[in-house]
Amino acid sequence: MKWSEMCIHTTNEAIEPISNILHEAGASGVVIEDPQDLVKERDTFMGEMYDLNPEDYPTEGVYVKAYLPVNSFLGETVDEIKQAINNLLIHDIDLGHNNITISEVNEEDWATAWKKYYKPVKISERITITPTWEEYEPVSSDEIILELDPGMAFGTGTHPTTVLSIQAIEQILQENDTVIDVGAGSGVLSIASVLLGAKEVYAYDLDDVAVKSTTINAKLNKADQQIHSKQNNLLNNVEIEADLIVSNILAEVIVQFTDDAFRLLKPGGHFITSGIIQNKRNEVKANLEEAGFEIVETNQMEDWTAIIARKP
Repeated sequence: MKWSEMCIHTTNEAIEPISNILHEAGASGVVIEDPQDLVKERDTFMGEMYDLNPEDYPTEGVYVKAYLPVNSFLGETVDEIKQAINNLLIHDIDLGHNNITISEVNEEDWATAWKKYYKPVKISERITITPTWEEYEPVSSDEIILELDPGMAFGTGTHPTTVLSIQAIEQILQENDTVIDVGAGSGVLSIASVLLGAKEVYAYDLDDVAVKSTTINAKLNKADQQIHSKQNNLLNNVEIEADLIVSNILAEVIVQFTDDAFRLLKPGGHFITSGIIQNKRNEVKANLEEAGFEIVETNQMEDWTAIIARKP
């Protein structure tokens, strides 16, 4: 089978919404090429890091690459993707160059080449994320291994917004907590919560692909008995009392359900929000405070912010 590589030259802010659009359109794998990766300091205790070729990266912005099967519907699919990306401008998302190119690749080349981007990565004090095909031995007795298959959907779980979320969960979560994950994607935050001691997690996503991906990844990590994955629009019609609510989603979406999050949290419960581009941080903080939350902590990685809020 032949595959078409779709490359979108865009901004860091647009990575996650564009990745979601591509997955919903049927893309089999998404690759992010960010020039910051060329200069980022990396831990080497896991062994020698793979080499990155500077020629593969833009001088500014990022490349988001997706792989679509070449079939009779390809032209229509590409047009739909372009329209959906342009619609992001309605939400004030900076698309940067928004230059889209299409090229053809053989399945044999793609099936092996894309995996070079995914290696075990220690993303918090205790959690290391590993792709399913990589063998990895823990380097400490309290290290937690979280396995993902990035080919299913939504990347490898190592984007700054996910890292910030998991670091906050590790800091806040208490043994036997009940957790709600809004916009669960691949289920990485839900799985991390269980591995860190949550009693049960309710994982919601509007996208059916995400619901299936969460279910599969939960089984892979032996967390499927505690994770209840369901298709749902944010927290609409949810009546579960939670100790912790987590959401790695766009700032424009977070502000739509802060009142529901406040309502569902137990007194003293926490709301961890990520996916917030830096210039939207104050807007989200103000919205959380207006809903009744106290801001506990604000953390930043690259251009992204995570906010930990508490219900008094």
